[in-house]
Amino acid sequence: MKPAASRKISAPVQLTWSCLGVLYRATAWPEVEFQRQCDGAWVAFEPDPSDEVFASAAVMLGRAEWNRYLDFVPAAERAFLETFSWNRLAALAVVTRCPALLGELAAVPALTAFVAAHVALRGGAAPAWSEASAVYERGGIFGLLEWLGLPATRRTLDTLGSLEEPDVARRLLADLREALWSPLAGALLQRRQSVSERELSARLHVLAA
Repeated sequence: MKPAASRKISAPVQLTWSCLGVLYRATAWPEVEFQRQCDGAWVAFEPDPSDEVFASAAVMLGRAEWNRYLDFVPAAERAFLETFSWNRLAALAVVTRCPALLGELAAVPALTAFVAAHVALRGGAAPAWSEASAVYERGGIFGLLEWLGLPATRRTLDTLGSLEEPDVARRLLADLREALWSPLAGALLQRRQSVSERELSARLHVLAA
């Protein structure tokens, strides 16, 4: 009798892409590290989703690559990541660097873009993931909103929750943050139950006029 063929066991996969001739990767769950290749060796770095490296990943990492990767991600985190398209790698950075935020961000996915872009929005020189986690631990979701320069109110969460697409374009974040401080923002941005990115851009233009 021939021995039974051994069943192939799948191993967790990594996400690999390139930017300006340099290879980058996000290692397998749960010990997710962001790494770049330097002189043939992989070197870990703190991810800044505002960087063009993440824009390159959004173009190069398709559905097949993500499906293989997400097969090894727990259900709650996988469901959260699957709500994103263009910003999925940024969402991965956020949820692995600040895991305590998962429940809050799952409830208001559009807030993820602000957390991901905190370096640019706060004018910092480097990612401050530990600080973001500490702020949330001390002050909860409203403390985090304040840290991001957003109004620390329920209206802010309701307005962001009304956005139809959680992949808020980075170019809109600063204008959206400014608009949320306007007394007209609630009426204009929540006029409908959900707001698409095109509608959001148009309404921000009206508020800025």
